[in-house]
Amino acid sequence: MLEKLLAGDDEASVAALAALRSGATYGDWDTTHPAERHAGVFARRLRRMRLRGVEPLGLERMVQLLREHGRPVRGGLIDSADEKWTFLVFLTEDGSALVACARLQRWVEPAQE
Repeated sequence: MLEKLLAGDDEASVAALAALRSGATYGDWDTTHPAERHAGVFARRLRRMRLRGVEPLGLERMVQLLREHGRPVRGGLIDSADEKWTFLVFLTEDGSALVACARLQRWVEPAQE
């Protein structure tokens, strides 16, 4: 079902779909929250990332789409099999449509010697 929802043409959805087909794991949250709440949180995170010179794939678009959606959303995470990327996905409240998707690079603790 998620593969069908990610069949869009934006770069983040295309990358998330490829990750799923390459063995990524997916989990979604059992609850829904107002889309505007998520938009506010990720708008602040985007500003902080940009201060560090990081431009996450699709995050600005995700913030915009969440603001436009204006209704509760159900969130989920896709973690790539190589553990390099996490994709944030937001679905409609009933899970029937994709609202937004973004890709973030995962931070991995350096190995201790």
